[in-house]
Amino acid sequence: TKWKSVVGLEVHAQLETKSKLFSGARATFGAAPNSCVALFDASIPGTLPVLNKGAVELGVKTALALGCNVSAVSMFDRKHYFYADLPNGYQITQQRAPLARGGNLSFPVFVPGVTKAPYYKTARLHQLQLEQDSGKSLHDPYERKSLVDLNRAGVPLMELVFEPDLETGEEAAALVKELILILTRLQSCSCKMEEGALRVDANISVHLEGTPLGTRTEVKNIGSVRAVAQAVDYEIQRQIAVLDEGGTIHNETRAWDSTARKTVAMRDKEVVQDYRFMPEPNLPPLHLKLSEDSAESSGADAVGLIDVPKLHQTLPELPEQTRQTIIQRHQLTSTIAITLVNDVTLYEHFRSIIDESATRSPKLVANFLINELLTMLNRNKLEPADAGLTTSQLATIVDMLQENQLNIHYARRVLQELLDQRDRAEGRATSPSCPREIVTANNWFLITDESDIRRYCEGVIERSPKLVDKYRKGKEKMLYALAGEVAKASEEKVDMARAVEMLKEMLK
Repeated sequence: TKWKSVVGLEVHAQLETKSKLFSGARATFGAAPNSCVALFDASIPGTLPVLNKGAVELGVKTALALGCNVSAVSMFDRKHYFYADLPNGYQITQQRAPLARGGNLSFPVFVPGVTKAPYYKTARLHQLQLEQDSGKSLHDPYERKSLVDLNRAGVPLMELVFEPDLETGEEAAALVKELILILTRLQSCSCKMEEGALRVDANISVHLEGTPLGTRTEVKNIGSVRAVAQAVDYEIQRQIAVLDEGGTIHNETRAWDSTARKTVAMRDKEVVQDYRFMPEPNLPPLHLKLSEDSAESSGADAVGLIDVPKLHQTLPELPEQTRQTIIQRHQLTSTIAITLVNDVTLYEHFRSIIDESATRSPKLVANFLINELLTMLNRNKLEPADAGLTTSQLATIVDMLQENQLNIHYARRVLQELLDQRDRAEGRATSPSCPREIVTANNWFLITDESDIRRYCEGVIERSPKLVDKYRKGKEKMLYALAGEVAKASEEKVDMARAVEMLKEMLK
């Protein structure tokens, strides 16, 4: 019997609204400490919450995109716990009747080098609820005091609780990645994990096949998509090791230590905290208009209810629809579609280059972006969004490749040159240069002139009598050795397809 792992994620996403969930204070990241705090956020007696309509609309759009059942009526509750950065002594959340329930997220799992081929996994969404974020405490060890910044207190959060339908760290990371793509398209969350705009907690347990589920631990403080995979996999292996040695797993909260690459115990969850949930007396139930029914709608419009069917019509194309379109319209593989859609900038480049001209080959464009551009960016430790390359620059390179004016070897050099120019231009704004100019300046054009190619071939045949002899005696492979010599002699600028044909003719 072998161990089976069970993983469920809880994701907190800050909603991209201008103001907070229940107050008019700005919900901006990185402002001066305590500069975005309304009286309500600081829990001044006599202040009352007013629900932010924009936050509810973004929550509803997210729920619709994930195929949830949106509740006609949802409620707000107080969840009590004492903490310095929660001035009220309670957080307003939705414990009894959340904004939406049910729903599922189907996503591709594909890690080049790890998974052989992409496969799809589906995680059910248990519920989606709105709640307040808490403030931040900064602990100063030298002054031996804690400082509180309430800028984040009351920022609107959406909590997405997924069912434990995953098994590995890669699946967990893939789910988070897909969720980020969806939320970014909906513009409901910036998803900047480094700013805490998206936070992931993972519930993990292991059990032997055919036995009931094991005791779960919760891993918090996971700060990036890669870290989700690492933290989950580490915790699975840790639990298996403990159980193999006859130990027991305790229900506890652990934190991911990204430098040491391991999970460390935080606080025991054995002492079940009593949050003393109670209905929030200052907020009425939240009613939404769910149907197109005309009689109901006139009344709904009169009281300003949020129109769910109308919001449904405003949903953008979701990542999976985009992938299917790429596969069907351009006859590309699912691996290519997944890779293109996984990066917003990469997909924008692809779409713009293809849409701009009908003659461009989608396959060539996709292969160039994935095999050449991504490889070059990885080598330079850059993300597509930060590379500073324009679509028109990339389109020019693609056109030159397609028109047989440039080969892939020099296309890479052009890319590197563009990236180097960007580095040199950091600090002073210079106009981005044109790939054609770079090719002209360096004389990197492909040699396609018949007489030039013939000259290179003749030279190689004269200089390599041994290879020629072997080839004529039936060693077919020697043709490629000769072609290699032609490439070397011409600094890899000769049109190799034509050169190989010409060598064959000349050696007959």
